[in-house]
Amino acid sequence: MLLKKALVLGATGGTGTVIIAELLKRGVHTVAFGRSMPKLEQLAADLGHPAGLTLTTGDVFNSEDVYSAAQGVDVIFHSASVPYNEMITRLLPMGESVMEAANRLGTKVVAVDGIYPYGRRHNEKPIDEDYPKNPHTKKGKKKLEFERMFFSPRWNHTKRMIVRLPDYYGPTANDASYLGTTLASIAAGKPGAFVGTMTVPREYVYLPDAAVMIVELASREEAYGQNWNIPGADVISGRDIVNIARKASGTSKMVIPLGKPSLSLLGLFIPVMKEIVEMLYLTEEPLRLSGKKYERLIGPIPATPYEKGITETIQAIKRRQVLVKAKS
Repeated sequence: MLLKKALVLGATGGTGTVIIAELLKRGVHTVAFGRSMPKLEQLAADLGHPAGLTLTTGDVFNSEDVYSAAQGVDVIFHSASVPYNEMITRLLPMGESVMEAANRLGTKVVAVDGIYPYGRRHNEKPIDEDYPKNPHTKKGKKKLEFERMFFSPRWNHTKRMIVRLPDYYGPTANDASYLGTTLASIAAGKPGAFVGTMTVPREYVYLPDAAVMIVELASREEAYGQNWNIPGADVISGRDIVNIARKASGTSKMVIPLGKPSLSLLGLFIPVMKEIVEMLYLTEEPLRLSGKKYERLIGPIPATPYEKGITETIQAIKRRQVLVKAKS
């Protein structure tokens, strides 16, 4: 399937930005959709004001806004998200809005999601897309509701797929990712925090690698109607992440692990921190994703080594911090 034009919802978020960059690299005319025109304009500037990029503001919860922005597109990439503390009430209404617009237009949809619906692991083996979904957390159950709504037969004029990412990192990752604030603190030479235990190795995907896989799948007609894993480059402990990041930044400030007591206390002042507590099991008994299904359809999985990916991320954050200081 030849992709000529695409709409990316949540364009200025970590995943939206890399998907846009990958689409443009492939010559796909891309409509970047977000709430803030200044943020969209900054995105365009960061990408070098490419000719194939159109900026559109709107509300993803308003189906008419999505419908207007999606005119003439082949695929809608739904990478918009809601804060942790709003997920229970807002995730499904946002998804319904997107699907109503896509169904009216007969446009394909690729939804970017995570691993919460799987629940606890049975063993340490990498899980494939057929792994049973038995979520035991509020957010996991809500994400499973989203999947059922997304693949509902009532959307009979559109084809769709869900791509599932583990925790992620990269130059475009922000506070929405567990590692975002950790790496930003290290890059700035400030003390930082790390969510969960720092000794248990976990899987992270480098966002530019994820974008390659997501766009590859979106370009294949036979990939629709299914879930797809987007795995990372093996596993790594928080301790090793911090060591690589410190080396790249030339700093050695303290990084403190945040467990249940710390997050519960912070949650009294920052609501989103309280919501992380129920997901801490993933830092103690982490799931790993199998990429065999992707390999069968597409080929080798792009897997940037952690040393390279973390170093590139720190360097990108430092450049951004310098620009922010220069403007202030």
